[in-house]
Amino acid sequence: MPLPRPSSQPPAGGAALRLLPGLLGCAAAVGLALAVHAALPALPAMTAAVVLGLLAANLPGAAGWSAGQGRAGLDFAGKHLMRAGIVVLGLKVSVVDVLGLGWPALLLITAVVLAAFAGTYGISRLFRLPPPVSLLIATGFAICGASAIGAMAAVRRIRQQDTVLPIALVTLCGTLAIGALPLLVGPLGLAPETFGAWAGASVHDVGQVVATAQTAGASALAVAVIVKLTRVLLLAPMVAAAGLHHRRGADGGGQRPPLVPLFVLGFIALAALRSTGWLAPEVLAAAAVVQDGLLGMALFGLGSAVRVRQLLHTGTPALLAALASWLLIAALGLGAAVVLIPAG
Repeated sequence: MPLPRPSSQPPAGGAALRLLPGLLGCAAAVGLALAVHAALPALPAMTAAVVLGLLAANLPGAAGWSAGQGRAGLDFAGKHLMRAGIVVLGLKVSVVDVLGLGWPALLLITAVVLAAFAGTYGISRLFRLPPPVSLLIATGFAICGASAIGAMAAVRRIRQQDTVLPIALVTLCGTLAIGALPLLVGPLGLAPETFGAWAGASVHDVGQVVATAQTAGASALAVAVIVKLTRVLLLAPMVAAAGLHHRRGADGGGQRPPLVPLFVLGFIALAALRSTGWLAPEVLAAAAVVQDGLLGMALFGLGSAVRVRQLLHTGTPALLAALASWLLIAALGLGAAVVLIPAG
Protein backbone atom coordinates (compact mmCIF):
# COMPACT_ATOMS: atom_id res chain seq x y z
CA MET A 1 0.00 0.00 0.00
CA PRO A 2 1.62 3.26 -1.09
CA LEU A 3 2.20 5.90 1.51
CA PRO A 4 0.17 9.12 1.11
CA ARG A 5 2.07 11.92 -0.54
CA PRO A 6 2.72 14.97 1.62
CA SER A 7 0.62 17.98 0.74
CA SER A 8 2.38 20.81 -1.06
CA GLN A 9 0.21 23.34 0.74
CA PRO A 10 1.47 24.62 4.10
CA PRO A 11 -0.86 23.97 7.02
CA ALA A 12 -3.16 26.83 8.00
CA GLY A 13 -1.22 27.38 11.21
CA GLY A 14 2.03 27.64 9.26
CA ALA A 15 0.53 30.22 6.90
CA ALA A 16 -0.68 32.28 9.84
CA LEU A 17 2.77 32.19 11.41
CA ARG A 18 4.27 33.48 8.16
CA LEU A 19 1.89 36.45 8.25
CA LEU A 20 2.41 37.25 11.92
CA PRO A 21 5.70 39.23 11.78
CA GLY A 22 4.46 41.55 9.06
CA LEU A 23 1.05 42.07 10.66
CA LEU A 24 2.61 42.83 14.03
CA GLY A 25 4.89 45.33 12.32
CA CYS A 26 1.85 46.94 10.66
CA ALA A 27 0.02 47.19 13.97
CA ALA A 28 3.02 48.79 15.66
CA ALA A 29 3.37 51.24 12.77
CA VAL A 30 -0.28 52.30 13.10
CA GLY A 31 0.24 52.98 16.79
CA LEU A 32 3.28 55.10 15.99
CA ALA A 33 1.43 56.90 13.16
CA LEU A 34 -1.41 57.81 15.52
CA ALA A 35 1.12 59.08 18.06
CA VAL A 36 2.76 61.23 15.37
CA HIS A 37 -0.65 62.59 14.37
CA ALA A 38 -1.43 63.42 18.01
CA ALA A 39 1.84 65.34 18.27
CA LEU A 40 1.48 66.94 14.82
CA PRO A 41 -2.27 67.28 14.05
CA ALA A 42 -1.52 68.77 10.63
CA LEU A 43 -0.05 65.43 9.54
CA PRO A 44 -2.83 62.84 8.99
CA ALA A 45 -2.22 59.46 10.57
CA MET A 46 -2.67 57.67 7.23
CA THR A 47 -0.01 59.84 5.63
CA ALA A 48 2.29 59.05 8.55
CA ALA A 49 1.63 55.34 8.02
CA VAL A 50 2.76 55.54 4.39
CA VAL A 51 5.88 57.48 5.40
CA LEU A 52 6.71 54.88 8.05
CA GLY A 53 6.32 52.20 5.39
CA LEU A 54 8.75 54.05 3.16
CA LEU A 55 11.24 54.22 6.03
CA ALA A 56 10.81 50.50 6.70
CA ALA A 57 11.59 49.75 3.07
CA ASN A 58 14.68 51.94 2.81
CA LEU A 59 16.46 52.19 6.16
CA PRO A 60 19.28 49.72 6.78
CA GLY A 61 18.13 46.83 8.93
CA ALA A 62 14.43 47.53 8.50
CA ALA A 63 14.76 47.10 4.72
CA GLY A 64 15.96 43.52 5.17
CA TRP A 65 13.03 42.72 7.46
CA SER A 66 10.42 44.27 5.15
CA ALA A 67 11.79 42.40 2.14
CA GLY A 68 12.18 39.11 4.00
CA GLN A 69 10.52 37.96 7.20
CA GLY A 70 7.83 40.64 7.21
CA ARG A 71 6.95 40.55 3.52
CA ALA A 72 4.11 37.99 3.63
CA GLY A 73 2.22 39.85 6.33
CA LEU A 74 2.90 43.23 4.73
CA ASP A 75 1.51 42.03 1.40
CA PHE A 76 -1.53 40.53 3.17
CA ALA A 77 -2.21 43.87 4.84
CA GLY A 78 -1.80 45.80 1.61
CA LYS A 79 -4.38 43.66 -0.16
CA HIS A 80 -6.89 42.20 2.29
CA LEU A 81 -6.87 44.78 5.09
CA MET A 82 -7.21 47.51 2.48
CA ARG A 83 -10.45 45.91 1.26
CA ALA A 84 -11.73 45.50 4.82
CA GLY A 85 -10.95 49.17 5.50
CA ILE A 86 -12.90 50.22 2.40
CA VAL A 87 -15.93 48.30 3.69
CA VAL A 88 -15.78 50.08 7.07
CA LEU A 89 -15.28 53.41 5.25
CA GLY A 90 -18.94 53.08 4.24
CA LEU A 91 -19.93 53.99 7.81
CA LYS A 92 -18.54 57.48 7.26
CA VAL A 93 -20.90 58.17 4.38
CA SER A 94 -24.41 59.38 5.17
CA VAL A 95 -26.55 59.59 2.06
CA VAL A 96 -28.90 61.89 3.96
CA ASP A 97 -26.11 64.41 4.58
CA VAL A 98 -24.96 64.19 0.98
CA LEU A 99 -28.48 64.74 -0.38
CA GLY A 100 -28.72 67.77 1.90
CA LEU A 101 -26.40 69.58 -0.51
CA GLY A 102 -29.16 69.59 -3.14
CA TRP A 103 -29.20 68.10 -6.61
CA PRO A 104 -27.43 70.99 -8.37
CA ALA A 105 -24.50 70.68 -5.97
CA LEU A 106 -24.43 66.88 -6.33
CA LEU A 107 -24.37 67.13 -10.11
CA LEU A 108 -21.60 69.73 -9.96
CA ILE A 109 -19.44 67.58 -7.65
CA THR A 110 -20.05 64.55 -9.85
CA ALA A 111 -18.99 66.55 -12.90
CA VAL A 112 -15.81 67.65 -11.11
CA VAL A 113 -14.97 64.03 -10.19
CA LEU A 114 -15.53 62.82 -13.75
CA ALA A 115 -13.52 65.70 -15.24
CA ALA A 116 -10.71 65.10 -12.72
CA PHE A 117 -10.70 61.39 -13.51
CA ALA A 118 -10.63 61.89 -17.28
CA GLY A 119 -8.12 64.72 -17.10
CA THR A 120 -5.74 62.87 -14.78
CA TYR A 121 -5.91 59.73 -16.89
CA GLY A 122 -5.19 61.77 -20.01
CA ILE A 123 -2.26 63.56 -18.38
CA SER A 124 -0.81 60.27 -17.15
CA ARG A 125 -1.00 58.73 -20.60
CA LEU A 126 0.52 61.92 -22.08
CA PHE A 127 3.53 61.26 -19.85
CA ARG A 128 3.53 57.68 -21.20
CA LEU A 129 2.62 55.95 -17.98
CA PRO A 130 1.20 52.43 -18.44
CA PRO A 131 -2.63 52.24 -18.67
CA PRO A 132 -3.07 50.36 -15.35
CA VAL A 133 -0.92 52.88 -13.47
CA SER A 134 -2.71 55.78 -15.20
CA LEU A 135 -6.07 54.31 -14.19
CA LEU A 136 -5.04 53.99 -10.55
CA ILE A 137 -3.61 57.50 -10.39
CA ALA A 138 -6.78 58.93 -11.93
CA THR A 139 -8.96 57.00 -9.47
CA GLY A 140 -6.97 58.02 -6.41
CA PHE A 141 -6.71 61.68 -7.35
CA ALA A 142 -10.36 62.04 -8.41
CA ILE A 143 -12.14 60.13 -5.61
CA CYS A 144 -10.55 59.36 -2.25
CA GLY A 145 -6.86 58.62 -2.41
CA ALA A 146 -5.37 55.28 -1.45
CA SER A 147 -8.72 53.67 -0.63
CA ALA A 148 -9.96 54.29 -4.16
CA ILE A 149 -6.70 52.99 -5.63
CA GLY A 150 -7.05 49.76 -3.65
CA ALA A 151 -10.66 49.33 -4.75
CA MET A 152 -9.93 49.95 -8.43
CA ALA A 153 -6.91 47.64 -8.39
CA ALA A 154 -9.08 44.86 -6.99
CA VAL A 155 -11.87 45.08 -9.54
CA ARG A 156 -9.50 45.46 -12.50
CA ARG A 157 -7.21 42.66 -11.28
CA ILE A 158 -4.20 44.99 -11.26
CA ARG A 159 -1.11 43.63 -9.52
CA GLN A 160 -0.52 44.86 -6.01
CA GLN A 161 2.99 46.04 -6.89
CA ASP A 162 1.47 48.36 -9.49
CA THR A 163 -0.44 50.18 -6.75
CA VAL A 164 2.72 51.26 -4.95
CA LEU A 165 3.63 54.21 -7.19
CA PRO A 166 0.07 55.64 -7.41
CA ILE A 167 -0.32 55.48 -3.62
CA ALA A 168 3.04 57.20 -3.11
CA LEU A 169 2.02 59.95 -5.54
CA VAL A 170 -1.45 60.51 -4.08
CA THR A 171 0.07 60.70 -0.60
CA LEU A 172 2.71 63.19 -1.74
CA CYS A 173 0.25 65.47 -3.53
CA GLY A 174 -2.33 65.27 -0.74
CA THR A 175 0.35 66.29 1.74
CA LEU A 176 1.35 69.12 -0.58
CA ALA A 177 -2.26 70.35 -0.50
CA ILE A 178 -2.25 70.50 3.31
CA GLY A 179 0.55 73.05 3.18
CA ALA A 180 -0.28 74.91 -0.03
CA LEU A 181 -4.04 75.48 -0.03
CA PRO A 182 -4.29 77.39 3.29
CA LEU A 183 -1.63 79.82 2.05
CA LEU A 184 -3.92 80.79 -0.83
CA VAL A 185 -6.97 81.72 1.25
CA GLY A 186 -5.87 85.35 1.70
CA PRO A 187 -4.61 86.01 -1.85
CA LEU A 188 -7.77 84.49 -3.35
CA GLY A 189 -10.08 86.22 -0.85
CA LEU A 190 -11.95 83.01 0.04
CA ALA A 191 -14.57 82.85 2.76
CA PRO A 192 -14.14 79.93 5.19
CA GLU A 193 -17.05 77.98 3.71
CA THR A 194 -15.73 78.47 0.17
CA PHE A 195 -12.30 77.28 1.24
CA GLY A 196 -13.87 74.25 2.90
CA ALA A 197 -15.73 73.39 -0.30
CA TRP A 198 -12.47 73.78 -2.24
CA ALA A 199 -10.61 71.42 0.09
CA GLY A 200 -13.43 68.87 -0.03
CA ALA A 201 -13.60 69.00 -3.83
CA SER A 202 -9.89 68.79 -4.57
CA VAL A 203 -7.85 67.17 -1.76
CA HIS A 204 -7.47 63.44 -2.14
CA ASP A 205 -7.74 61.54 1.16
CA VAL A 206 -10.39 62.15 3.85
CA GLY A 207 -7.75 62.73 6.53
CA GLN A 208 -5.91 65.17 4.29
CA VAL A 209 -9.16 67.07 3.68
CA VAL A 210 -9.72 67.40 7.42
CA ALA A 211 -6.14 68.53 8.00
CA THR A 212 -6.45 71.15 5.24
CA ALA A 213 -9.93 72.52 6.01
CA GLN A 214 -9.57 72.78 9.78
CA THR A 215 -7.04 75.58 9.31
CA ALA A 216 -9.97 77.84 8.34
CA GLY A 217 -12.23 76.93 11.26
CA ALA A 218 -15.23 74.75 12.08
CA SER A 219 -17.50 76.10 9.35
CA ALA A 220 -14.92 75.33 6.67
CA LEU A 221 -14.39 71.85 8.07
CA ALA A 222 -18.12 71.06 8.10
CA VAL A 223 -18.52 72.00 4.43
CA ALA A 224 -15.31 70.20 3.44
CA VAL A 225 -16.36 66.91 5.03
CA ILE A 226 -19.77 66.85 3.31
CA VAL A 227 -18.30 67.69 -0.10
CA LYS A 228 -15.55 65.11 0.36
CA LEU A 229 -17.96 62.37 1.43
CA THR A 230 -19.98 63.08 -1.70
CA ARG A 231 -16.85 62.20 -3.66
CA VAL A 232 -16.36 59.10 -1.52
CA LEU A 233 -19.92 58.01 -2.27
CA LEU A 234 -19.02 58.00 -5.97
CA LEU A 235 -16.42 55.30 -5.26
CA ALA A 236 -19.01 52.52 -5.48
CA PRO A 237 -20.58 53.39 -8.88
CA MET A 238 -17.25 54.22 -10.51
CA VAL A 239 -15.56 51.05 -9.31
CA ALA A 240 -18.63 48.98 -10.22
CA ALA A 241 -18.63 50.50 -13.72
CA ALA A 242 -14.93 49.71 -14.10
CA GLY A 243 -15.56 46.16 -12.94
CA LEU A 244 -18.41 45.72 -15.43
CA HIS A 245 -16.22 47.02 -18.26
CA HIS A 246 -13.43 44.65 -17.23
CA ARG A 247 -15.87 41.73 -17.00
CA ARG A 248 -17.17 42.35 -20.52
CA GLY A 249 -13.62 42.47 -21.86
CA ALA A 250 -12.47 39.36 -19.98
CA ASP A 251 -11.58 36.23 -21.90
CA GLY A 252 -14.62 33.98 -21.88
CA GLY A 253 -12.40 30.94 -21.47
CA GLY A 254 -11.12 31.97 -18.05
CA GLN A 255 -12.76 32.83 -14.80
CA ARG A 256 -14.62 36.09 -15.16
CA PRO A 257 -14.31 38.69 -12.40
CA PRO A 258 -17.43 39.28 -10.25
CA LEU A 259 -19.89 41.88 -11.50
CA VAL A 260 -19.51 43.84 -8.24
CA PRO A 261 -16.83 42.74 -5.75
CA LEU A 262 -18.01 41.76 -2.29
CA PHE A 263 -16.06 44.54 -0.59
CA VAL A 264 -17.83 47.15 -2.75
CA LEU A 265 -21.18 45.63 -1.80
CA GLY A 266 -20.04 45.80 1.83
CA PHE A 267 -19.18 49.48 1.42
CA ILE A 268 -22.66 50.16 -0.02
CA ALA A 269 -24.37 48.15 2.72
CA LEU A 270 -22.60 50.00 5.54
CA ALA A 271 -23.23 53.37 3.88
CA ALA A 272 -26.93 52.47 3.73
CA LEU A 273 -26.83 51.41 7.38
CA ARG A 274 -25.18 54.70 8.38
CA SER A 275 -27.85 56.61 6.46
CA THR A 276 -30.67 55.07 8.51
CA GLY A 277 -29.54 56.98 11.58
CA TRP A 278 -29.87 53.84 13.72
CA LEU A 279 -26.23 53.70 14.78
CA ALA A 280 -25.23 55.41 18.01
CA PRO A 281 -22.37 57.93 17.96
CA GLU A 282 -20.32 55.53 20.08
CA VAL A 283 -20.65 52.84 17.42
CA LEU A 284 -19.57 55.23 14.68
CA ALA A 285 -16.62 56.39 16.76
CA ALA A 286 -15.52 52.79 17.33
CA ALA A 287 -15.92 52.07 13.60
CA ALA A 288 -13.70 55.06 12.79
CA VAL A 289 -10.99 53.62 15.02
CA VAL A 290 -11.30 50.22 13.29
CA GLN A 291 -11.15 51.88 9.86
CA ASP A 292 -8.05 53.86 10.80
CA GLY A 293 -6.41 50.67 12.05
CA LEU A 294 -7.22 48.65 8.93
CA LEU A 295 -6.28 51.35 6.41
CA GLY A 296 -3.21 52.35 8.40
CA MET A 297 -1.92 48.77 8.41
CA ALA A 298 -2.67 48.48 4.69
CA LEU A 299 -0.90 51.71 3.82
CA PHE A 300 2.14 50.79 5.89
CA GLY A 301 2.27 47.46 4.05
CA LEU A 302 2.05 49.16 0.66
CA GLY A 303 4.55 51.86 1.60
CA SER A 304 7.02 49.19 2.68
CA ALA A 305 7.21 48.00 -0.93
CA VAL A 306 8.50 51.35 -2.25
CA ARG A 307 12.24 51.49 -2.87
CA VAL A 308 13.12 55.18 -3.02
CA ARG A 309 16.18 54.66 -5.22
CA GLN A 310 14.11 52.80 -7.78
CA LEU A 311 11.32 55.39 -7.50
CA LEU A 312 13.71 58.27 -8.15
CA HIS A 313 15.25 56.38 -11.05
CA THR A 314 12.01 55.52 -12.84
CA GLY A 315 9.35 57.81 -11.37
CA THR A 316 10.16 61.26 -12.81
CA PRO A 317 7.45 61.15 -15.53
CA ALA A 318 4.96 59.89 -12.96
CA LEU A 319 5.86 62.69 -10.55
CA LEU A 320 5.43 65.33 -13.25
CA ALA A 321 2.11 63.79 -14.27
CA ALA A 322 0.95 63.79 -10.65
CA LEU A 323 1.86 67.44 -10.11
CA ALA A 324 0.10 68.46 -13.34
CA SER A 325 -2.97 66.47 -12.27
CA TRP A 326 -2.86 68.04 -8.81
CA LEU A 327 -2.97 71.52 -10.38
CA LEU A 328 -5.84 70.48 -12.65
CA ILE A 329 -7.92 69.11 -9.77
CA ALA A 330 -7.15 72.14 -7.60
CA ALA A 331 -8.43 74.41 -10.39
CA LEU A 332 -11.56 72.29 -10.94
CA GLY A 333 -12.25 72.17 -7.21
CA LEU A 334 -11.82 75.92 -6.82
CA GLY A 335 -14.25 76.60 -9.65
CA ALA A 336 -16.79 74.24 -8.11
CA ALA A 337 -16.34 75.83 -4.66
CA VAL A 338 -17.01 79.33 -5.99
CA VAL A 339 -20.19 78.09 -7.67
CA LEU A 340 -21.33 76.11 -4.61
CA ILE A 341 -20.68 78.91 -2.08
CA PRO A 342 -21.25 82.24 -3.86
CA ALA A 343 -19.56 85.25 -2.33
CA GLY A 344 -21.82 86.99 0.20
